[in-house]
Amino acid sequence: MKETAFQALTVETLAERLAPISAVAEHVGGAQENWKVREVGDGNLNLVFIVEGARGTVVVKQALPYVRLVGDSWPLPLKRSFFEYHALTRQEKRAPGRVPAVLYFDEAQALIVMEYLSPHIILRQALIKGQELRQVAEDLGLFMARTLFRGSDLHMEARERKADLALFADNTELCDITENLVFTDPYFEAPMNRHTPELDALVAELRADRDLKVEAQRMKHLFASKAETLVHGDLHTGSVMVTKEDTRVIDPEFAFYGPISFDVGMLLANYWMAFFSQRGYEAGGSRDAMRAYLLEVIEETWAVFRAEFARLWHTERSGMLYHRSLYEDQGDYLGAEQALNHILRDIWTEMLGFAGVEIHRRILGLAHNADFETIEDTELRASCEAAALKFGRHLAVNRHALQSLREINHLAQALDNGFVSVRKEAEE
Repeated sequence: MKETAFQALTVETLAERLAPISAVAEHVGGAQENWKVREVGDGNLNLVFIVEGARGTVVVKQALPYVRLVGDSWPLPLKRSFFEYHALTRQEKRAPGRVPAVLYFDEAQALIVMEYLSPHIILRQALIKGQELRQVAEDLGLFMARTLFRGSDLHMEARERKADLALFADNTELCDITENLVFTDPYFEAPMNRHTPELDALVAELRADRDLKVEAQRMKHLFASKAETLVHGDLHTGSVMVTKEDTRVIDPEFAFYGPISFDVGMLLANYWMAFFSQRGYEAGGSRDAMRAYLLEVIEETWAVFRAEFARLWHTERSGMLYHRSLYEDQGDYLGAEQALNHILRDIWTEMLGFAGVEIHRRILGLAHNADFETIEDTELRASCEAAALKFGRHLAVNRHALQSLREINHLAQALDNGFVSVRKEAEE
C-alpha cells in the first residue's frame, strides 16, 4: 500500500488497495476485479472484511480512529492494531495453532490481513443456538495456561519480558476502556450505561451496595497494578471461533501485562452468563442438557488450565521467579509444590472476582452480550439477568470463602431455578 496517511477501507476500495501486496494477492488468487469483498464487522470497534478469490479467502481487519459502537465522538488511537498484531504473534508462539495466522500487517493503515477461519463460527453464537462443543474446554484451558505462563516471569528471560512489558504498556487507551467500563461505570449511573428496565429496583440495590463497590475497586486495583503476564485482555465467547474439532482465539487488541487470573475470570464469566440466558431460548424445547453442558465446560476449563499450568511449572519454569535452584536443585520438591499452590490459589480467588464484575458490566454497562440481548421478551430477559447479577455479586464479594466450582455451580443452579419459580408465581 503506497498511501501513508490513514484511509478507512470500504468494500469498493479494498481490492485495489490490497492487490499490490504480494502475500495477500498470492493467497487470494485471480484478478483483483474478480475478488468478492464483503463487510462483516459487527463488533464495537473495528471494520472487518472478507475477501474471496480464485485460490483462497482472507479476513481484513482495520482499526478506526474512534469507537465504532459510539461514533467519532469517542476518539480512539489506531495503534491498537499494532498491539493486536504483536499479541497474535506471541500467542502463536506460546500456543501454536490456537490463533489465526497473520498474513500481512500495515501499521500506518492500522490493518491486519489474517487467515479466514471456515467453517468456524463465533462461540457465543454456537452457545445461543444450543450447540455442545466438547473440545472447547480443553482447547481454551490449554490456551490460557500456555499463553499466560509462557508470557510471565515464571518462564521468560527477564530482559525480554521487561521489553515486552514496556511495549504493551503503551496500550493505555484500551486499558482505560476496561478500567472504566468494567470496574467503575456499572456501579453508578454513568451516561453510557443501559439496562433492561425491569431491573431498575435490583440495579439501584447493587449500586447502593458498599461491599460490592469496594470489591469492584479492589479488582480494578489488581487489574491496574499486577503486571504478571501478557493477557488477551478481552477473552470472552465472542472472541473465540469454533468448529467441533477446532478452537481459535481472535481479537487480542486489548492485550496488556496484567494478572494471570484476568483472562480466566472473563472467559468463565461468559460461560456463566450463557448458562443464565438459556431460559430465553426454550421456545423450541428444554435447554436442561445445555445448562448441564455449560457447567461442565466451566469445571473442565478450570481443571485443564490448572493441570497444564502445573505441568509448565514443573517443566518450563525457567524465569527469574521461584528459581529451581531454591527448590528442586536442593531436593526440596515439597517447597516447589507449596509455592505453586499459593500461586494457583491467588489465581482462583482473583479469577472469581474478575468473573463477578464482568457479569455486572455486561448487563449494566455500555457493551452487552448477545446471550441476553437477543431474548426479545424483556421480562424473561430481566429474570435471566437478575439471577446472573446476584450470582456476580456473590462471586465478587465472597470470593475468598468459595472453595470449588461445584459449590459455585450449585449456587448458579439454585439462582436460576429460583428466578424461574418467582416468574411462574407472578404469571399465575
